[in-house]
Amino acid sequence: MIPERVLLTLDLPDEQASNQLGEDIAAALRIADVLLLSGDLGMGKSTLARAIIRAMAGNPELEVPSPTFTLVQAYPTRVPIQHYDLYRLGAPDELEELGFSEAIRDGAVLVEWPERAAEDMPKDAVRLSLSEKGQGRTVSIDAPVDFAERLQRSLLIRRFLDDAGWQHASRNFLVGDASTRAYESVCRSDGTAMILMNAPRRPDGPPIRDGKPYSRIAHLAESVTPFVAIAKVLRDAGFAAPQIPAADLDNGLLLVENLGTQGVLDAHGIPIAERYIASAELLARMHMHQWPQRIEIAPDAVHVVPAYDRVAMAIEIELLTDWYLPYVTGTPTGDEDRAEFAHVWEQMFDLLDDAEKTLVLRDYHSPNIIWREDRRGDDRVGIIDFQDAVIGPAAYDVASLAMDARVTISPELEAAAVDAYCATRARLGVFDREQFETAYAIMAAQRNTKIIGIFVRLDQRDGKPAYLKHLPRIREYLSRALAHPRLAPLVPIYRKAGIL
Repeated sequence: MIPERVLLTLDLPDEQASNQLGEDIAAALRIADVLLLSGDLGMGKSTLARAIIRAMAGNPELEVPSPTFTLVQAYPTRVPIQHYDLYRLGAPDELEELGFSEAIRDGAVLVEWPERAAEDMPKDAVRLSLSEKGQGRTVSIDAPVDFAERLQRSLLIRRFLDDAGWQHASRNFLVGDASTRAYESVCRSDGTAMILMNAPRRPDGPPIRDGKPYSRIAHLAESVTPFVAIAKVLRDAGFAAPQIPAADLDNGLLLVENLGTQGVLDAHGIPIAERYIASAELLARMHMHQWPQRIEIAPDAVHVVPAYDRVAMAIEIELLTDWYLPYVTGTPTGDEDRAEFAHVWEQMFDLLDDAEKTLVLRDYHSPNIIWREDRRGDDRVGIIDFQDAVIGPAAYDVASLAMDARVTISPELEAAAVDAYCATRARLGVFDREQFETAYAIMAAQRNTKIIGIFVRLDQRDGKPAYLKHLPRIREYLSRALAHPRLAPLVPIYRKAGIL
């Protein structure tokens, strides 16, 4: 059955437009994409292919020789690319000698003169046909629906940048995270740079409880509106959240200030103690503020910060029984074990009823903390990735920092960060350290229970096995948290799960 396809036609009035389209295609490119570039000599096939490869490499000066004589050239870019030119192909069966099938399996493939082996081209390939139009060119793109949707999203981003005054800005992939969000660096010719947040509205998953999907129960952001709202109140309070000069709330696109490139780790990925301690002290000052729960960012756009209630916390810890335990045991978790796990955690949540509540950023750890060496005071620590913020126990973000899921924090550095937080809180006002330490242990255990399940889910469901390397660290963090006497009821359960 031939898959459904979409036809797009774009004008390319000059070489700059071709280079820009190359960037836009590169932003949409994934493993197993095959792009067939057709057109007469001089129609710009090599120009477009070169632009795609340079954008994928993040290097506009990259040497991209024509593979006319070698027939194929490989590039180890973000998505590995093999660039084929079949003009001199002797026979179609030579394709396999050139590793064509392996290239499609392992990366993306660009093919010039595909008609030389037309019968051997994948049926789901993207066909780009270039032809002359006036002084320029036109390109017709015949693509499967999946690629067409990705490309249309990329072209929408280009229009957003144009409307925001960033015409002809270069685009380079920056990072993707564990969700559907992705980030690009956009740069003008004068060197001015910003961050493009591409966060399409999160679709509801299947209902799992009381007719609600996981994302709603756990209060995960489904649009960019929460990010804009939380950034606003953080800036209003004097903290270093990014400015947002342009926003398309409906389409999930934001142009965001680049707060810097330094983080809290050194060049070898080792935590820098001074920066973790400063980040903990910043949290202490943040937790002295009274944060609004209702935030208006436009006359028709209001964000109400949800409560981090026990229902949300409980659905998160179930990720251990849903994903981690079946992964290590090879069998689904039984109903009796689930019930016992939930019952004991309810006792822990009871202990949080009197814990101090504040704005919880929820992912306050190394990937989301920017160190600004040239700044002073609260402006020295930049904060990003806070769209899932809730009102909940103040101890949560301290645990997120001091037991950083992405990097190993020694017991000594953990203690130093917690001590710095507590000392700053005590200096600024009344502070019950004993109550805080109980809440800290519970939230550290809750967060790491959630994360150990998420990392397995990312492997098992989403095909991202790289997250499994973090599991030993998370088990170690859980053993630290569960050493607190008030968490003793949890110890037998986690020991039975093989975590302790």
